[in-house]
Amino acid sequence: MEATNETWEAEFFLVGFPDLERFHLLLFNLLLFTYLLILGGNTVILMLIRANPHLYVPMYYFVAILSFLEVWYTTVTIPKMLANLLDSRKPISYRGCLLQVYFFHALGITEACLLTAMAYDRYLAICKPLHYPSAMTPKSCLWLVAGCWVCGFMWPVPEIILLFMLPFCGAHRIEHLFCDFPSLLSLACADVSTSTTIDFALHSLVILGPTALILFSYVKILSVVIKIQGSEGRRKAFSTCASHLTMVLAFFGTTGFMYIRPARSRPSYHDRVVAVVYAVLTPLFNPLIYSLRNKDIQEAIGNLMKLPPISSVTSG
Repeated sequence: MEATNETWEAEFFLVGFPDLERFHLLLFNLLLFTYLLILGGNTVILMLIRANPHLYVPMYYFVAILSFLEVWYTTVTIPKMLANLLDSRKPISYRGCLLQVYFFHALGITEACLLTAMAYDRYLAICKPLHYPSAMTPKSCLWLVAGCWVCGFMWPVPEIILLFMLPFCGAHRIEHLFCDFPSLLSLACADVSTSTTIDFALHSLVILGPTALILFSYVKILSVVIKIQGSEGRRKAFSTCASHLTMVLAFFGTTGFMYIRPARSRPSYHDRVVAVVYAVLTPLFNPLIYSLRNKDIQEAIGNLMKLPPISSVTSG
Protein backbone atom coordinates (compact mmCIF):
# COMPACT_ATOMS: atom_id res chain seq x y z
CA MET A 1 0.00 0.00 0.00
CA GLU A 2 1.48 3.30 -1.07
CA ALA A 3 1.89 6.08 1.45
CA THR A 4 -1.19 8.30 1.56
CA ASN A 5 -1.18 12.07 1.12
CA GLU A 6 -1.83 12.38 4.86
CA THR A 7 1.32 10.39 5.59
CA TRP A 8 3.30 12.34 2.97
CA GLU A 9 2.44 15.60 4.76
CA ALA A 10 2.88 14.15 8.25
CA GLU A 11 5.29 15.43 10.86
CA PHE A 12 7.44 13.16 12.98
CA PHE A 13 9.13 13.89 16.29
CA LEU A 14 12.57 12.66 17.30
CA VAL A 15 12.89 11.66 20.94
CA GLY A 16 16.64 12.14 21.35
CA PHE A 17 17.83 11.78 24.96
CA PRO A 18 14.82 12.92 27.03
CA ASP A 19 16.64 12.22 30.33
CA LEU A 20 19.33 14.74 29.37
CA GLU A 21 17.06 17.63 28.40
CA ARG A 22 18.35 19.79 31.26
CA PHE A 23 21.84 19.56 29.75
CA HIS A 24 20.72 20.56 26.26
CA LEU A 25 22.96 23.64 26.06
CA LEU A 26 26.02 21.66 27.15
CA LEU A 27 25.18 18.88 24.67
CA PHE A 28 24.64 21.48 21.94
CA ASN A 29 28.06 23.03 22.53
CA LEU A 30 29.82 19.64 22.67
CA LEU A 31 28.11 18.44 19.50
CA LEU A 32 28.78 21.71 17.68
CA PHE A 33 32.45 21.60 18.70
CA THR A 34 32.75 17.99 17.50
CA TYR A 35 31.04 18.82 14.20
CA LEU A 36 33.39 21.76 13.60
CA LEU A 37 36.37 19.49 14.36
CA ILE A 38 35.09 16.97 11.83
CA LEU A 39 34.58 19.62 9.15
CA GLY A 40 37.83 21.40 9.89
CA GLY A 41 39.97 18.28 10.29
CA ASN A 42 38.76 16.61 7.10
CA THR A 43 39.06 19.87 5.16
CA VAL A 44 42.67 20.24 6.33
CA ILE A 45 43.45 16.70 5.16
CA LEU A 46 41.95 17.45 1.75
CA MET A 47 43.99 20.65 1.47
CA LEU A 48 47.22 18.93 2.59
CA ILE A 49 46.86 16.11 0.08
CA ARG A 50 46.07 18.55 -2.70
CA ALA A 51 49.01 20.82 -1.82
CA ASN A 52 51.65 18.07 -1.54
CA PRO A 53 52.55 16.23 -4.77
CA HIS A 54 54.36 13.49 -2.84
CA LEU A 55 50.94 12.48 -1.47
CA TYR A 56 49.57 11.89 -4.98
CA VAL A 57 49.51 8.13 -4.46
CA PRO A 58 46.55 5.72 -4.32
CA MET A 59 46.51 5.43 -0.51
CA TYR A 60 46.10 9.18 -0.04
CA TYR A 61 43.71 9.42 -2.96
CA PHE A 62 41.43 7.10 -0.97
CA VAL A 63 42.08 9.08 2.23
CA ALA A 64 41.02 12.28 0.44
CA ILE A 65 37.80 10.64 -0.79
CA LEU A 66 37.15 9.34 2.73
CA SER A 67 37.59 12.85 4.18
CA PHE A 68 35.20 14.29 1.58
CA LEU A 69 32.72 11.53 2.39
CA GLU A 70 32.88 12.12 6.15
CA VAL A 71 31.98 15.78 5.72
CA TRP A 72 28.71 14.91 3.99
CA TYR A 73 28.03 11.82 6.11
CA THR A 74 27.94 13.95 9.26
CA THR A 75 26.13 16.85 7.60
CA VAL A 76 23.14 14.59 6.92
CA THR A 77 22.43 14.17 10.65
CA ILE A 78 24.38 16.50 12.94
CA PRO A 79 22.87 19.89 11.90
CA LYS A 80 19.38 18.49 12.51
CA MET A 81 20.52 17.04 15.84
CA LEU A 82 21.85 20.49 16.80
CA ALA A 83 18.56 22.14 15.86
CA ASN A 84 16.61 19.58 17.86
CA LEU A 85 18.66 20.30 20.99
CA LEU A 86 17.25 23.84 20.85
CA ASP A 87 13.68 22.76 20.07
CA SER A 88 11.68 20.82 22.65
CA ARG A 89 9.34 19.43 19.93
CA LYS A 90 12.18 18.06 17.72
CA PRO A 91 10.05 17.88 14.56
CA ILE A 92 11.03 16.51 11.15
CA SER A 93 8.80 16.16 8.11
CA TYR A 94 8.04 12.79 6.56
CA ARG A 95 9.83 13.84 3.37
CA GLY A 96 12.82 15.09 5.33
CA CYS A 97 12.85 11.84 7.29
CA LEU A 98 12.98 9.67 4.17
CA LEU A 99 15.71 11.84 2.67
CA GLN A 100 17.74 11.64 5.87
CA VAL A 101 17.40 7.85 5.97
CA TYR A 102 18.42 7.51 2.33
CA PHE A 103 21.46 9.79 2.33
CA PHE A 104 22.70 8.61 5.73
CA HIS A 105 22.70 4.99 4.59
CA ALA A 106 23.91 5.77 1.06
CA LEU A 107 26.95 7.63 2.40
CA GLY A 108 27.54 5.03 5.13
CA ILE A 109 27.51 2.17 2.61
CA THR A 110 29.81 4.15 0.33
CA GLU A 111 32.22 4.45 3.26
CA ALA A 112 32.04 0.70 3.90
CA CYS A 113 32.91 0.03 0.26
CA LEU A 114 35.69 2.63 0.32
CA LEU A 115 37.27 1.10 3.42
CA THR A 116 37.21 -2.24 1.58
CA ALA A 117 38.93 -0.67 -1.44
CA MET A 118 41.58 0.77 0.89
CA ALA A 119 42.20 -2.70 2.34
CA TYR A 120 42.64 -4.02 -1.21
CA ASP A 121 45.13 -1.22 -1.88
CA ARG A 122 47.17 -2.18 1.22
CA TYR A 123 46.99 -5.86 0.21
CA LEU A 124 48.45 -5.13 -3.22
CA ALA A 125 51.12 -2.77 -1.83
CA ILE A 126 52.41 -5.29 0.74
CA CYS A 127 51.64 -8.69 -0.75
CA LYS A 128 52.22 -7.93 -4.45
CA PRO A 129 54.59 -4.95 -4.54
CA LEU A 130 55.93 -5.74 -8.04
CA HIS A 131 52.42 -5.75 -9.51
CA TYR A 132 51.22 -2.77 -7.47
CA PRO A 133 52.16 0.04 -9.95
CA SER A 134 50.40 -1.70 -12.83
CA ALA A 135 47.41 -2.87 -10.79
CA MET A 136 46.68 0.32 -8.83
CA THR A 137 46.79 2.88 -11.63
CA PRO A 138 44.91 6.22 -11.49
CA LYS A 139 42.26 4.69 -13.76
CA SER A 140 41.90 1.68 -11.45
CA CYS A 141 41.52 3.98 -8.44
CA LEU A 142 38.88 5.98 -10.27
CA TRP A 143 36.90 2.85 -11.11
CA LEU A 144 37.12 1.59 -7.54
CA VAL A 145 35.88 4.88 -6.11
CA ALA A 146 33.12 5.15 -8.73
CA GLY A 147 32.01 1.61 -7.86
CA CYS A 148 31.89 2.53 -4.16
CA TRP A 149 29.64 5.55 -4.83
CA VAL A 150 27.32 3.64 -7.20
CA CYS A 151 26.96 0.73 -4.76
CA GLY A 152 26.39 3.11 -1.85
CA PHE A 153 23.65 5.10 -3.51
CA MET A 154 21.87 2.11 -5.09
CA TRP A 155 21.90 -0.27 -2.09
CA PRO A 156 19.38 1.61 0.14
CA VAL A 157 16.83 2.09 -2.66
CA PRO A 158 14.84 -1.12 -1.92
CA GLU A 159 14.53 -0.16 1.75
CA ILE A 160 13.39 3.37 0.89
CA ILE A 161 10.73 1.89 -1.41
CA LEU A 162 9.57 -0.38 1.43
CA LEU A 163 9.31 2.59 3.80
CA PHE A 164 7.45 4.63 1.21
CA MET A 165 4.84 1.90 0.84
CA LEU A 166 4.14 1.62 4.57
CA PRO A 167 1.37 3.58 6.32
CA PHE A 168 2.30 5.35 9.56
CA CYS A 169 -0.01 6.22 12.42
CA GLY A 170 -0.01 7.04 16.09
CA ALA A 171 2.06 9.73 17.76
CA HIS A 172 4.85 9.61 15.14
CA ARG A 173 7.44 9.58 17.93
CA ILE A 174 10.77 8.26 16.61
CA GLU A 175 12.80 6.67 19.40
CA HIS A 176 16.09 7.81 17.98
CA LEU A 177 18.40 10.79 17.40
CA PHE A 178 17.66 10.83 13.68
CA CYS A 179 15.48 8.96 11.19
CA ASP A 180 16.56 5.38 10.61
CA PHE A 181 15.06 2.21 9.12
CA PRO A 182 14.44 0.22 12.34
CA SER A 183 12.94 3.16 14.23
CA LEU A 184 10.60 4.02 11.35
CA LEU A 185 9.52 0.42 10.84
CA SER A 186 8.41 0.30 14.47
CA LEU A 187 5.89 3.12 13.74
CA ALA A 188 4.22 1.45 10.77
CA CYS A 189 0.52 0.51 11.02
CA ALA A 190 1.00 -2.71 9.08
CA ASP A 191 2.77 -6.05 9.19
CA VAL A 192 6.48 -5.24 8.81
CA SER A 193 7.88 -8.77 9.17
CA THR A 194 8.85 -8.92 5.48
CA SER A 195 10.34 -5.42 5.58
CA THR A 196 12.29 -6.27 8.74
CA THR A 197 13.68 -9.44 7.17
CA ILE A 198 14.72 -7.61 4.00
CA ASP A 199 16.24 -4.80 6.07
CA PHE A 200 18.21 -7.31 8.17
CA ALA A 201 19.41 -9.21 5.09
CA LEU A 202 20.55 -6.09 3.23
CA HIS A 203 22.39 -4.70 6.24
CA SER A 204 24.01 -8.07 6.95
CA LEU A 205 25.31 -8.34 3.39
CA VAL A 206 26.65 -4.80 3.25
CA ILE A 207 28.41 -5.10 6.63
CA LEU A 208 29.56 -8.74 6.70
CA GLY A 209 30.58 -8.81 3.01
CA PRO A 210 33.12 -5.95 3.25
CA THR A 211 34.21 -7.17 6.68
CA ALA A 212 35.05 -10.60 5.23
CA LEU A 213 36.99 -9.07 2.33
CA ILE A 214 38.93 -6.78 4.68
CA LEU A 215 39.66 -9.68 7.03
CA PHE A 216 40.91 -11.76 4.10
CA SER A 217 43.19 -8.88 3.01
CA TYR A 218 44.68 -8.51 6.47
CA VAL A 219 45.21 -12.25 6.90
CA LYS A 220 47.22 -12.18 3.67
CA ILE A 221 49.07 -9.04 4.80
CA LEU A 222 49.91 -10.61 8.16
CA SER A 223 51.22 -13.77 6.52
CA VAL A 224 53.62 -11.64 4.45
CA VAL A 225 54.63 -9.25 7.23
CA ILE A 226 55.68 -11.98 9.68
CA LYS A 227 58.11 -13.26 7.04
CA ILE A 228 59.84 -9.88 6.72
CA GLN A 229 63.38 -9.99 8.09
CA GLY A 230 64.08 -7.31 10.68
CA SER A 231 61.82 -5.53 13.15
CA GLU A 232 62.11 -2.20 11.30
CA GLY A 233 60.66 -3.68 8.12
CA ARG A 234 57.77 -5.24 10.01
CA ARG A 235 57.13 -2.01 11.91
CA LYS A 236 57.01 -0.01 8.68
CA ALA A 237 54.61 -2.49 7.07
CA PHE A 238 52.31 -2.50 10.09
CA SER A 239 52.37 1.30 10.36
CA THR A 240 50.99 1.67 6.84
CA CYS A 241 47.95 -0.39 7.88
CA ALA A 242 47.39 0.80 11.45
CA SER A 243 45.39 3.93 10.60
CA HIS A 244 43.12 2.09 8.18
CA LEU A 245 42.60 -0.84 10.54
CA THR A 246 41.61 1.53 13.34
CA MET A 247 38.97 3.10 11.11
CA VAL A 248 37.69 -0.32 10.06
CA LEU A 249 37.31 -1.58 13.64
CA ALA A 250 35.51 1.60 14.76
CA PHE A 251 33.15 1.78 11.76
CA PHE A 252 32.22 -1.86 11.26
CA GLY A 253 32.18 -2.64 14.97
CA THR A 254 29.54 -0.03 15.78
CA THR A 255 27.42 -0.43 12.64
CA GLY A 256 27.49 -4.20 13.00
CA PHE A 257 26.37 -3.91 16.62
CA MET A 258 23.52 -1.66 15.51
CA TYR A 259 22.16 -3.30 12.37
CA ILE A 260 22.80 -7.04 12.36
CA ARG A 261 21.17 -8.05 15.61
CA PRO A 262 17.49 -8.95 16.03
CA ALA A 263 15.56 -5.72 16.56
CA ARG A 264 13.75 -6.86 19.70
CA SER A 265 17.07 -7.47 21.48
CA ARG A 266 18.11 -3.81 21.15
CA PRO A 267 16.82 -1.38 23.80
CA SER A 268 16.14 1.97 22.14
CA TYR A 269 18.33 3.82 24.65
CA HIS A 270 21.32 1.65 23.73
CA ASP A 271 20.57 2.30 20.04
CA ARG A 272 20.87 6.02 20.62
CA VAL A 273 24.17 5.66 22.50
CA VAL A 274 25.65 3.49 19.73
CA ALA A 275 24.33 5.95 17.13
CA VAL A 276 26.38 8.71 18.74
CA VAL A 277 29.48 6.56 18.27
CA TYR A 278 29.07 5.68 14.58
CA ALA A 279 27.37 8.91 13.46
CA VAL A 280 29.45 11.43 15.42
CA LEU A 281 32.58 9.98 17.04
CA THR A 282 33.74 7.57 14.32
CA PRO A 283 33.84 10.33 11.64
CA LEU A 284 36.04 12.29 14.05
CA PHE A 285 38.58 9.44 14.09
CA ASN A 286 39.53 9.97 10.43
CA PRO A 287 41.20 13.40 10.78
CA LEU A 288 42.62 12.55 14.21
CA ILE A 289 44.12 9.25 13.07
CA TYR A 290 45.52 10.55 9.81
CA SER A 291 46.91 13.73 11.38
CA LEU A 292 48.32 12.36 14.62
CA ARG A 293 49.47 8.87 13.59
CA ASN A 294 50.44 9.24 9.94
CA LYS A 295 54.04 10.30 9.30
CA ASP A 296 53.39 11.62 5.77
CA ILE A 297 50.55 13.84 6.96
CA GLN A 298 52.68 15.03 9.87
CA GLU A 299 55.43 16.00 7.44
CA ALA A 300 52.93 17.79 5.21
CA ILE A 301 51.64 19.75 8.22
CA GLY A 302 55.22 20.54 9.21
CA ASN A 303 56.05 21.77 5.71
CA LEU A 304 52.90 23.88 5.66
CA MET A 305 53.77 25.50 8.96
CA LYS A 306 57.50 25.69 8.10
CA LEU A 307 58.24 23.46 11.09
CA PRO A 308 60.07 20.12 11.38
CA PRO A 309 57.81 17.03 11.34
CA ILE A 310 56.10 16.20 14.63
CA SER A 311 57.85 12.83 14.78
CA SER A 312 61.27 14.52 14.52
CA VAL A 313 60.41 16.95 17.28
CA THR A 314 59.20 14.21 19.64
CA SER A 315 62.14 11.90 18.91
CA GLY A 316 64.61 14.68 19.44
